[in-house]
Amino acid sequence: MLSATVAWAAPRAAGKGAGSRYPVRAEYPRKFAQPSEFAHSSSSTGGASAGAGTPKNTAGARTKKTQSKHGHGLRGNPARALLAYRAMQQSYYIPGTGLYEGEPYSFLWPFSQALAATVGVANISGQSAAAARSYPSELRVRLFGLNKYWNPSGAVGEPLPGEQPEVEGEGQGSEASEVAGIPPPAVPSFNGEVVPPGGASYYDDNEWVGIELVRLYRLRHEAALLEKAEQIMAFVMAGWSSSPKLACPGGIPFSDSPSNTDRNTITNGPAAELGAQLYRLTGNGAYLQFALNAYEWVRSCLLQPSGLYADHIRPHGVIDPTLWSYTQGSMIGAGVLLYQATGNGAFLYQARQVAKAALSYFTLGLLLSENPFFPAVYLRNLMYLDAVTHDPPGARLAQSYVDSLWVHQRLTSGLFVFGSPPSSQLLTQAAVVQVYALLSTPPATYF
Repeated sequence: MLSATVAWAAPRAAGKGAGSRYPVRAEYPRKFAQPSEFAHSSSSTGGASAGAGTPKNTAGARTKKTQSKHGHGLRGNPARALLAYRAMQQSYYIPGTGLYEGEPYSFLWPFSQALAATVGVANISGQSAAAARSYPSELRVRLFGLNKYWNPSGAVGEPLPGEQPEVEGEGQGSEASEVAGIPPPAVPSFNGEVVPPGGASYYDDNEWVGIELVRLYRLRHEAALLEKAEQIMAFVMAGWSSSPKLACPGGIPFSDSPSNTDRNTITNGPAAELGAQLYRLTGNGAYLQFALNAYEWVRSCLLQPSGLYADHIRPHGVIDPTLWSYTQGSMIGAGVLLYQATGNGAFLYQARQVAKAALSYFTLGLLLSENPFFPAVYLRNLMYLDAVTHDPPGARLAQSYVDSLWVHQRLTSGLFVFGSPPSSQLLTQAAVVQVYALLSTPPATYF
């Protein structure tokens, strides 16, 4: 499945699961690479497979000169994080707008990951004074751009192309909407596209943003950041699918569009994480209770005999059993955060059990076959668990992952390319930045 340039199934990966109905154009734009652009000849000449073994840690002498040039005096993972970050900014950021390239601007999904990448590199210590002074400004610019996705009216958007409901073997369209019951109330949220036109709001994308706002609040202690994270939480909580007509009632759907009737691990796991974070900051018991409800719903409805979590369940109970690394990661992290919020060791035990099953299933080769966004989420949560259990398999795996990318997927520009033909995207570049930043910062900064 793997070649010298990692290939992954773009439509499925872009859709965050086989039936999730996320528009494929959310990946745009793609920047295609020529063979001469690769930093290592093996990437373009049919050399060793990216999944065929782990290259040695390449943070040694042969790359120190490059790292020093691009990393503001840093070496190893921190320098590489900054190199990839600067390449992301130079290639995708549109000066003066606060936004990134797309059609014409990126969807919220890639933007949320560019925000996460910026927060990640801002937490790297040991940078030059000039570099450290630049991050407050860059973070303000990210927040300025983020605000352009905000829809204060909370109006439910029209279905986007490719968002029509799909209920396997049980009809489509109006039947699915009827089974799902009354759409959730209109609550302010971040839309999937810059407003206008806006469109549907995706629950997981809002959750990714909320998690980053909490990280930023811990970094900057600005009340407005916490307030916006709580507004996101209000949107998520209002989306709870309580209709008794549903198979396995409960859970958060994929978006607030009436045509989106799937309820996903990846909309509920991060909701539990955000709820646990907000409870620890505010003491509001409603956030903790919702986090517990979302977490237990996933365990009840989507946990498979393998010990791993399926992708989603449809209104009539058809389960998509597809396994993605990031769905496991979000539930690992939710378990750890709930353990920290409650002191109940059962949550930590459950997180460790999922991690054990995931480490067995998601080999390095399999992780390399996924959209890098997925492993970035998975590795972040796995390493957060490691910080609590004092067991480092996550860091070793993350290092092997980025070492392979450095050798096989990197261009001389600092962009990382994936797929066939090989191309770079804002989403994938931001994911690479994040993994390098994870390896360069203490786990206490991850959430």
